[in-house]
Amino acid sequence: MTEHAMNDAAPRPPRRKRYRGKNPRNFDEKYKEHDPVRHAETVAKVIASGKTPAGSHIPIMMNECLEALALAPGMIGVDATLGYGGHAARILEMISPGGMLIGADQDPIELPKTERRLRDRGFGPECFVAVRSNYAGIAKLLAERDVRADFVFADLGCSSMQFDDPSRGFSFKHDGPLDMRMNPTRGLSAADWLARTDAAKLERVLRENADEPNAELIAMELAGRRFLSTAQLALAIQSISGIRDDEKDLTLRRVFQAIRIAVNEEFTALDAFLRSLPDCLKPGGRVAILTFHSGEDRRVKKCFQAGLRDGVFADICNGVITASPEERHENPRSTSAKLRWAVRA
Repeated sequence: MTEHAMNDAAPRPPRRKRYRGKNPRNFDEKYKEHDPVRHAETVAKVIASGKTPAGSHIPIMMNECLEALALAPGMIGVDATLGYGGHAARILEMISPGGMLIGADQDPIELPKTERRLRDRGFGPECFVAVRSNYAGIAKLLAERDVRADFVFADLGCSSMQFDDPSRGFSFKHDGPLDMRMNPTRGLSAADWLARTDAAKLERVLRENADEPNAELIAMELAGRRFLSTAQLALAIQSISGIRDDEKDLTLRRVFQAIRIAVNEEFTALDAFLRSLPDCLKPGGRVAILTFHSGEDRRVKKCFQAGLRDGVFADICNGVITASPEERHENPRSTSAKLRWAVRA
């Protein structure tokens, strides 16, 4: 090939980053899972194995949630925790034509990705608007548009995208900065929060946010200390004497959960959300809420029961709805999910 021909040849594409072993292990190396359109077969295999593809989220109890909301074309509603947009996409399909969905999420990293994902599916501004907001601000979102909702949906807790990304610091399974903030631009990181928290407060947080039986012992060991990474905190928890080896994995989960809830003030936000719900719904309007641990579920249950007793709600679900055995097998993250619904009087 002549020098001129070589200069005119198309540049070779950059080589894919190499990783150890047969399959990628690190979050940022799972390039096929991050591009589900091009690599649908790989993504399907990951889901079939009972795992969630990197950078995505499998919506939980989809059919049960849609049934609880009793959607119809032309409805106006709110997805108060937009997340990856899986529930929102189905909701938009069911309220079309003529419907409008307000999708709220406080995560400035994931919200633009989800909005783009839904726009690519054909949901324009005439039927869908994305708003960066905590679900505690739902009343303001509706008041600004001078509407009340036919339905409100909330899928509480963290999304898989947040849990699986080491840079967000939510999980002890991946080493990363100890952050845990759903909105990394606001408030204290988990590292700063823990460094500023005394033993009495940490013990209370561990009990209230995670029902941790070893709360006093753990609080004495961790309070006021600075841990820069999730791995450092996990190692410190595992090194606490007095916790049996067969309890340590569950203890890790509870401690990380309790600190995350405190850092993001999740119970404070949930209480505000539940207080504002009746004024946000039209008569006959419906709300469906997915929770993932007892602290959340207790609040939702008591709110709905009190609303029914006081005549605020005309009907509430009889008991709690959980994922089917098939869904639990296919998506283990659905195991702890609980769904409750209510209808405005």
